[in-house]
Amino acid sequence: MEAERVHEIAILSRKSIPEEYIRSKNEQPGTTTVQGKVLEVPTVDFSDPDEEKLVRQVMEASRDWGMFQVVNHEIPSEVIRKLQAVGKHFFELPREEKEVYARPPGSNSLEGYGTRLQKEVDGKKCWVDHLFHKIWPPSAINFHFWPKNPPSYREANEEYAKHLHGVADKLFKCMSIGLGLEGHELKEAAGGDELEYLLKINYYPPCPRPDLALGVVAHTDMSTITILVPNEVQGLQAFKDGHWCVVKYFPNALVIHVGDQIEIISNGRYKSVLHRTTVSKDETRMSWPVFLEPPADFFVGPHPKLVNDNENPPKYKTKKYSDYAYCKLNKLPQ
Repeated sequence: MEAERVHEIAILSRKSIPEEYIRSKNEQPGTTTVQGKVLEVPTVDFSDPDEEKLVRQVMEASRDWGMFQVVNHEIPSEVIRKLQAVGKHFFELPREEKEVYARPPGSNSLEGYGTRLQKEVDGKKCWVDHLFHKIWPPSAINFHFWPKNPPSYREANEEYAKHLHGVADKLFKCMSIGLGLEGHELKEAAGGDELEYLLKINYYPPCPRPDLALGVVAHTDMSTITILVPNEVQGLQAFKDGHWCVVKYFPNALVIHVGDQIEIISNGRYKSVLHRTTVSKDETRMSWPVFLEPPADFFVGPHPKLVNDNENPPKYKTKKYSDYAYCKLNKLPQ
């Protein structure tokens, strides 16, 4: 069992936070966030019947931002509400009930309840607890990490997973055509129907010094695409034009992040977004990202149709996804 969970530290912390949660000067959101500016990332309306327009919008957002929001995505609001409700219920349980689902010590898998995720630089920690588990495909699911309390947890997550497929396929198709590929080729290069949907629930309790701490430090996602649902508490920031800015969230939208694997497959034409998460002094922030990941043994590299030896040589290595993930989490060179 990990010695500390952020939820417990937050309850005890009234005016200050432990030293290990205070970020370095060049990371502290109180001084590095552009004040008074809200970043309005591109918004894509999935109900638009003009497919050429959709492709262009997704392509431009993936190229210029690495991030966008999707509205009218056809996932019923009630399905999302239930997903959020059961996740919130779990994190409000007593610690001993949550520890039943703790990530096993020394495990190479991310699945389970925990606090520490990756190698920590200078011993600094993030102000967040989390729960990871796969929600698709059925063959990859380990229900040991799915909470049994509340009893409706499984039903809510399975229903959400069922609705995500349409969104994911539409995203892959638009991105693929935007690269000049056939509609199916980008998804196939990322793992095809064997893509694994890894859900992470982030729980950021109130923090007495939100100017000094970060929920999640600056990073790009190692996935192909990340599809994220936040709660009503703002906290997502993106690095744009050399500055950290708050990302304006539109109600009922899905936040899309281009991940490292799409940047690799596109040979750099699409960019994985550098982002981080801040915390609130008075409110609990939560988010539900789903990372669409290639299978562990799947090899990912620049798509052969997007490279040539003369004008556009490969900018990235082709490597097994599990090897990429190991290097990323342990901050080793790729």
